[in-house]
Formats: sequence, structure tokens, C-alpha cells
Amino acid sequence: MLTPGRMLRWLAVSMTVGALGAGAAGPAWAAGTGQAAGPGAGGGAVTAAAGPDTPVAALARADERAALRAIAVPAAWRLSRGRGVTVGVLDTGVGAGVPDLAGSVTHGPDFTRGADPVGYQPPHLHGTYIASLIAGHGSGPRRSEGVLGVAPAARVLSVRVILDDAEPGFTIYNSSARYSDAIAQGIRYAVKHGVSVINMSLGSATPTRATRAAIAYAISRGVVVVAAAGNNGAGHRRYSAYSYPASYPGVISVAAATARGTRAFFSERNASVLVAAPGVNVVGASPHGQYLRGSGTSPASAFVAGVAALIRAHYPRLSPAQVTQAIVSSTRHRPAAGYSPATGFGEVDAVAAVRAAGRLAAARPSGEMSPYAHFGTGPVRPVPVVHRNLVSIGLLAGIALAGIVGCLGSLTVAGRLARRAAADRRRAMETAGQI
Repeated sequence: MLTPGRMLRWLAVSMTVGALGAGAAGPAWAAGTGQAAGPGAGGGAVTAAAGPDTPVAALARADERAALRAIAVPAAWRLSRGRGVTVGVLDTGVGAGVPDLAGSVTHGPDFTRGADPVGYQPPHLHGTYIASLIAGHGSGPRRSEGVLGVAPAARVLSVRVILDDAEPGFTIYNSSARYSDAIAQGIRYAVKHGVSVINMSLGSATPTRATRAAIAYAISRGVVVVAAAGNNGAGHRRYSAYSYPASYPGVISVAAATARGTRAFFSERNASVLVAAPGVNVVGASPHGQYLRGSGTSPASAFVAGVAALIRAHYPRLSPAQVTQAIVSSTRHRPAAGYSPATGFGEVDAVAAVRAAGRLAAARPSGEMSPYAHFGTGPVRPVPVVHRNLVSIGLLAGIALAGIVGCLGSLTVAGRLARRAAADRRRAMETAGQI
């Protein structure tokens, strides 16, 4: 049974007036104005220099470049842009009519149906934001504006499995057993409808058997599963509690990194973390023509899911474990000891990960032997076949049995003769008066 507030989107946000990141994150920008709107307006303003008539989409493009460059995404685009890959975004749903995602989104079922009042239209804020970081293709003239995701040629399958915080059904969703398997159902649906990668920028402190089984099912079908490590790392000196689904076996658990590649203060710190990605002041798209700035392991997870999509597009036959190996083995900002529960094996490097995947795809698995190989140094000859003669085998077996019986008989007779000789000697000694 879920407890109220248990299932969370891993983004440090306030959904008031559609603004992500009030306080820790920053403002939302209203379409066409180039000015901040919503809580925090004026603080954390757009970093790009712009006049009052500068389109907000242009501001978003300029502001997002730092995060993409930090993980070498532009260089990776020379090798792959994610074409042919569908990423399952299990989240709050993706809004319709988002220019940066136009034509790239397929909408699946809503597994939260009934939690919100009848007739309520969900805002789809978090899900749209995450989808744009994975597969946004930009907008405006020659798509020179708006948000570019890590895999701009990929498609998104949007499956609604959680609610945005401000939705009226949020408490009902988190307290009703009816929705306890929503995420597991979403995973299975996505796998059955052809996704190659699943991203879950969400988490809970309580694991469920259904979700674990669904993830195992996804991995067994060759799907790469990525999840946010969680945002409850502040206040923990060394380690924080595990978050699920990030901590399930086979999942790529992603921590949030600062611009310097170090752990963001809020990011979970535990042994489930495999890699890190940018997670502070990340710009993404929102419904209704807005662009949002958010901080959390949610955007970090989306970046890594995008890298997995780049790999899958270029090397579709690699297994989930091999995709994970390519990402983990090619990181930058690696910890001094090789691994740290704060950032895992380091911050993801998109171009290095695609190249590492290429080496894995080209390598012959260790232990593989040519069908013409053989032991020894001599010439290869056919294995001789010995034909069994059942008559001869039976005759020889009879002779052997007769020999065994004769041997046993001889031993019996010899024993009797020995006992008789001993008795004769005793009687002779008695007669002679020696006993």
C-alpha cells in the first residue's frame, strides 16, 4: 500500500504557475515575452543576453548549451542522433502541441486515471520537461531555437504513471492501493510497444514486487532501463537511503552533478548510483510554449537515457548490460578511487560512450572458439566409430562371470581345507600329551 507523498518526481520544483524550480531552480519563461514569469521571477534570470523582442525559444537554446557541452553531446551527434529508437518516458505525461517535440511523441495509456476529478486536465509539466531533454528537436526557423534533447532524432512513447504535485488527485494516487502497480503496468506496456530505452525520473523509498518483476521483464526483452537516483541526499553525511526503481538490479541509477562534475548537494548518495549527469539549473520545455529551469536527478536521468538512445540507434544489437558497460566505462570526472557513491563511476560522456559501444559491438566475446578449432597439434581426423558385437559381449561376460564364480569356489574350498588341517594338528598334539 502506498503512503501519501511516497512516489515522487525527482525534480526540485514547485508547480505553482507552471514554474519548475522555484527557489532552487529558477523561473519559467512565458512564450513570446522573453521575460520571467511565476515565482522567483527576476532571480536566476535567463543567462543569455537578449533584448525585449528576443524570442524565448532562442533564449532557451542559448541557455541549454552548457549542459549539452558538459557531457559532449554535440560531438556525439556526429556519430548518432538517436534515429529509429523509441524511448519510453514513464512520467506525468507529455503535453500536446509542444513545438520542440512536435511529431516525435506517441501517447500511451494513463495508468493514473481516476485519481484526479472527472474533467480535470493534467498540466503534464514534469513529463514534458523530461521528454524534451531526451528527444527535443528544437523549433523555429530551421529548428534553430528551443530545446535540443540528447537524442533529437529519437521518438518518445509517453506513458502517464504518476501525477504532478499540484494535481488535485496527488494524495489519492499516493494513498490508494489501486495505483500501487501503475509504474509496473507502464513498464510492461512500454516494452510491448517497442521501446528500446525506458526513463523513470521518479522514485520511492519502498520497493514493490510488481515493479521489480516488470523491470526484470524489460531487461530480458533487451530494454535499457534508466532511473533517477533521488533528491533526498541533503543532510546525510555519508550515505542516504535507497530509492526505487533506481536501486533495482539492472537499472542505470543516475545522480545529479554540478557544472564542475561534482555531486549536487541534494543528490542521493548510495551504492546504487552508477553514473552522474548535469542536474542543476537545466533548461527544458513545458506545455503552453514555456521553457523551464529545474534542478534534480530527474534531468540527470533524462540525459543518460538520451545517451542510451544514441547507443541503441547505432548499435541496436548490444544488450542492456553492454549499453551500461559502454556508459560506465567511458565517463569523465571519474572519482579518484574509481567509484564513489556520490557520482558512481563519474559523469557520463556521450561521445565516449558511443565510441565505447562501438568497441563492444566489434569485439568477439571472450571464450568464443572457432568451429574449426580443436585440441592438440595433429591433423584433424574423423572420430573412429566402434561397432558393438552383442554376441561377443555376452560370451565374454559369461566367461568373466564363470571365472568369478570359480574363484569364489576355490577360496571357499581353500578355507575349509585350512580349517581341517588346523583341527588335525590339534588332535595330534593332544594325543602326544602336549595340551
